[in-house]
Amino acid sequence: MVLANDLSRSVTAFDQSSTLVAVIEMSANSWLVAATVPGIERQPMKKLKPDAPAVLKLLERWRMEALKAGRRISRIVVAFESGRDGFWLARWLIARGLEAHVIHSASVAVSREQRRAKTDRLDAAMLMRVVLGWLRGERGHCGMVAIPTLEEEDARRPSRERESLVGERTRITNRMKSALARLGVRGFKPHLRKAPQRLAALRTPEDTGLPPNILEEFRRDMARLALVREQIAAIEKSRIERIERAPNTGPHMMVRLLASVIGVGIETADMLVREVLSRKLRDRRAVARYAGLTGSPDESGTKRREKGLSKAGNARARRGLIQLAWRFLQFQKESALSQWFLLRTEGPSGARRTTMIVALARKILIAFWRLVTIGEVPEGVVLRSSA
Repeated sequence: MVLANDLSRSVTAFDQSSTLVAVIEMSANSWLVAATVPGIERQPMKKLKPDAPAVLKLLERWRMEALKAGRRISRIVVAFESGRDGFWLARWLIARGLEAHVIHSASVAVSREQRRAKTDRLDAAMLMRVVLGWLRGERGHCGMVAIPTLEEEDARRPSRERESLVGERTRITNRMKSALARLGVRGFKPHLRKAPQRLAALRTPEDTGLPPNILEEFRRDMARLALVREQIAAIEKSRIERIERAPNTGPHMMVRLLASVIGVGIETADMLVREVLSRKLRDRRAVARYAGLTGSPDESGTKRREKGLSKAGNARARRGLIQLAWRFLQFQKESALSQWFLLRTEGPSGARRTTMIVALARKILIAFWRLVTIGEVPEGVVLRSSA
């Protein structure tokens, strides 16, 4: 059965005699465009500056060459690997009537030679081979990435910015604590709002105050901490306001539904919805695979072993889910998922909790996916009252 959102192969009939196929090997300073043009024996390549209109002009030139050779082009396909340029070029090409695809970089098989030759021309030829195989509907050549809209990409920015700011806050706090520990000062909490006022009163075990340079450094660090706190508060306030303005739209409704589960905060709910649950994933296996919570079996001959998590999916969602799994055990003790975990980890013969928590995180993600898509509340999970 061919699914409409199966990006592992094309579901559109491929007529190579009327289809112009182009691939772009992109770098920071140049784009190498290669093409298969019907009616032309050679496979043209052209290096351009990173300029989208120039690519469009080049494709039109190749289309006219095919027309002169007696081939009418009815379909133009452009593909390139996902990378630092994101998806803007794909959206730009689609808006101008072309068919654009973004290749999942990790899905392209490469030579395993220790010192394999690698140039832009070789990479472009390799991309052309895998794209042609994908267009023919053959599995295993490469996988394509779903192209998000500009609004979908923008909706993920607040959660990602907040995560970055929280990391910055932790980094500054840890650096200050380390500097104080070298002076023998312990118990001071730099993240408290009244910490700047208490800084001058700190004494070392040698009964001296803090050295002047460290004192000035700490004051600058605390000014940065105050700014980071303000920015985090602004992001959280803005998110609440957006949800309140349109509470019943698709993603916002999902966020509100997840946040009604006791133990799930608005930040975790927003991250899960924006990063995973708002995507059109095929089934529960695709949901778990996207978060990188599936295993990596290593089987050859009589050897059977598990290499652990694939970690090939969304690292941000994976980190949040494992943290949520520990929190879920605390707030949803009577749920079927928590009981499943406890049954398999209790006693001397039970599995390690740190191993099974990953399996619990995978089950929680699938249960939440069912909750926001078909409204199925996980067994035993307690929801907050609507009031």
